[in-house]
Amino acid sequence: MSTTVELVEHAPAVSHALPDAVGRALAAGRIVDASPDPYAPGRWLLRAGSKVGAVAIAAPGVDEAVTIRIVPKVPVARLFFLLGYSLDARGGWREGQVDVAQHRDLLPALAHAVERQIDRALRQGLLQGYRPTEETSLVVRGRIREADQIRRHFGAMLPVEVTYDEFTTDIAENRLLRAAIERLLRLPGVPRDVRRRLIHQRTRLADVTPLTRGHPLPNWHPSRLNARYHQALRLARAVLDNASAEHAPGGLRIDGFLFDMNKLFEDFVTVALQEALRGTGLTGRLQDPHYLDEAAAIRMKPDFVLYGPQLRPLAVADAKYKAEKRDGFPDADLYQMLAYCTALGLPEGHLIYAKGNAPHAAHRVRHAGIVIHQHTLDLDQAPADLLRGITAVCQSFHGSPTV
Repeated sequence: MSTTVELVEHAPAVSHALPDAVGRALAAGRIVDASPDPYAPGRWLLRAGSKVGAVAIAAPGVDEAVTIRIVPKVPVARLFFLLGYSLDARGGWREGQVDVAQHRDLLPALAHAVERQIDRALRQGLLQGYRPTEETSLVVRGRIREADQIRRHFGAMLPVEVTYDEFTTDIAENRLLRAAIERLLRLPGVPRDVRRRLIHQRTRLADVTPLTRGHPLPNWHPSRLNARYHQALRLARAVLDNASAEHAPGGLRIDGFLFDMNKLFEDFVTVALQEALRGTGLTGRLQDPHYLDEAAAIRMKPDFVLYGPQLRPLAVADAKYKAEKRDGFPDADLYQMLAYCTALGLPEGHLIYAKGNAPHAAHRVRHAGIVIHQHTLDLDQAPADLLRGITAVCQSFHGSPTV
């Protein structure tokens, strides 16, 4: 038995009947805003924030598992454009190239997209590469590990402790693909036909060592040799990086996948700013650390800083995917941007929002000579129009050439 609760990103709180253990797990895991309904015992007020996706929660002693589905306000195809562009802007990912078929829900679309990319990657067979291997052998192969030989065998000639590079399919790239498949197969809401295709892909990777849960993910580096894997690997990392915790205190099991729309929007905006300024001779850096005070005690990391010659700051920008006030933008963002401009010695700062209620605005700070611009990007636009909006923001940067 299972119960499904559907919420909409940033929608008003709704009362739902839930076991107390599940309600507490939702609140403690910060999956959604959850609090007991003061007017109805056994019910919880649930409000989704910026996290979208699905999680299944099972509590000891509770017969029913509860699945929470959080629907994004952005259409799924547009969400995957933001994701694809932020992962691989120069790879040409556009709407339609991250294949989501007819799926309108996030998790089915993600599972379908990952399976299709893995299928394309493996059509020419599994990628092979060299992997450092250490073993105890009866023959010398590669290099003898002298310290291990002395410590383990006390001067005996055989067996021999050796290290060598093995040419194998059991490499980081294939391990990541298999781990993403395993992860998707455990998630709630993956359609039966997609699940069947994922099992087929797992069979193709059967000789690859599964990753150990809780261990760091292996690193891979883009190269000409693994070019056909690039898109599949980037989506696989997105799956593994955004997976929810599998266990929680009290014996609870939480299994699911959540995108943080705050981070997704921030990643898209900052990568798109870099791409729009490519070829201008200027340098855009993401999350570049600076200090507010002269003692370098108060650290700050703007989302995007544009530098000119000799790394002189020319512009600063922050991306803000958040609910606006009914009468405009949040004031706290203005104070934050004022601090950035003051510390960097800039006359202007730029706040970039996902479009809501308020139009573009510019605020001149009294006695400071600083202007703070508030831009909006309408995420319902076609991808080309979204990127033109980013270009328009770049053209408003003080001291930067026309893009």
